[in-house]
Amino acid sequence: MKTTHSSSRRDFLKKTAVLTGVTITGLSALRVHAAGNDQIRIGLIGCGGRGCGAVTNVFDAVPNTRLVAMADVFDDRAKNARNQLKTTYKDFVDVPDERCFSGFDGYKNVIANSDAVLIACASRFHPRYLLAAVEAKKHVFVEKPHALDANGIKIVQKATEIAENNKTTIVSGLCYRYDTLRREAFQRIADGEIGEITSVQSDYIRSPYSLVSRKAGWSETEYQFRNWYHFTWLAGDEILQSLLHNIDSVMTAFGDEAPVSAYGIGGRSSMFAEEMGDQFDHTAMILNFADGKRIYGMTRCATQCFNSNTDILHGTKGRCVFKATGKPYFTNLKNEKIWTAGERQRSMYVQEQYEFVTSIINNKPINDGQRMTRTTMAGILGFIACRTGQEVRWDETLQAAEVYGTDVTEFSFDMKTPITLNGKGEYPLAIPGKR
Repeated sequence: MKTTHSSSRRDFLKKTAVLTGVTITGLSALRVHAAGNDQIRIGLIGCGGRGCGAVTNVFDAVPNTRLVAMADVFDDRAKNARNQLKTTYKDFVDVPDERCFSGFDGYKNVIANSDAVLIACASRFHPRYLLAAVEAKKHVFVEKPHALDANGIKIVQKATEIAENNKTTIVSGLCYRYDTLRREAFQRIADGEIGEITSVQSDYIRSPYSLVSRKAGWSETEYQFRNWYHFTWLAGDEILQSLLHNIDSVMTAFGDEAPVSAYGIGGRSSMFAEEMGDQFDHTAMILNFADGKRIYGMTRCATQCFNSNTDILHGTKGRCVFKATGKPYFTNLKNEKIWTAGERQRSMYVQEQYEFVTSIINNKPINDGQRMTRTTMAGILGFIACRTGQEVRWDETLQAAEVYGTDVTEFSFDMKTPITLNGKGEYPLAIPGKR
């Protein structure tokens, strides 16, 4: 992976700004798809909240779409999701039982029945399913993180190259890049309004997300797949699941250069429930860049605590503040506001699907592959640094062995999971400096 890019930061921002002007030029501009009509057939892999949310974002963005296939590891989740979507979006959902798939191979059938595929399943599978979809010459929206280790990164790089050759679209679920107000703010930063950005602080601290309690009759394997978000071999950690959005956004200010190294701290201090799996409930990391600039990132999952999703970009003449989906604003060095963004036409979630679908309609493919692998690799650096207690370097990590359990290649409900409960009924945690 290259760590530098020939285009300047300002050129990059101008190119991304153009995307906000993508329009549908009328039904005559639509390509005829495999179904023999002008509708784009959407397939969904992963029928949880994020997957169903992405589907509804597509419907809200571009009405000339139909959901025609769905898959989830669990049959009940696939069918329940289909039925819920049909309740609200009846005219957009055409998924009979024969196109509602389950099991570990269901993704193959979704790819075969769709023009465009939305991938929002357990993160462990993102690289594998992305590659399968682009090899089938399908357009793909894929959620973050895009890999959990260096091997996964290399699979995504391969998929990126294939999509470039196929002239098909890959859009990343790192949606802050599709927020039109953040784009405006970064254009203003590129124009020098708050000077040169020297450092960034980012946090994503909140209550635990989507804790799933064990039910009687579930095997250990089923439990971990139903609660996949909290097992590192399936999800990574909060750096990869949440803070990655912030990292992806603020790296724009550094011209999308890759960090050279990372170090950090992490552990479990507040949340000791079984549902937390083997994830840390707090991490703090520093990404180091070749020119001495830094990103300071922090995560935390705990109840009854202060929550925040904030990025502050420190410039030589002022600061830029992002607060999740709020309006970006600039301050001077005395913390006095000097600019506040206006109104959004669409939420970033709808905007990313708007650009995804219109890139297909207008035959102008988007390929987020390079930046999404670069951002994900930066997150992997922080993930490993916090769990090991070591400083880890970009180039060395690209050659490193798999992160805990991600070398598993065969999946079934009879498989032995890489992590199991110990004699105390607890999942063993990584101890920085020891394992």
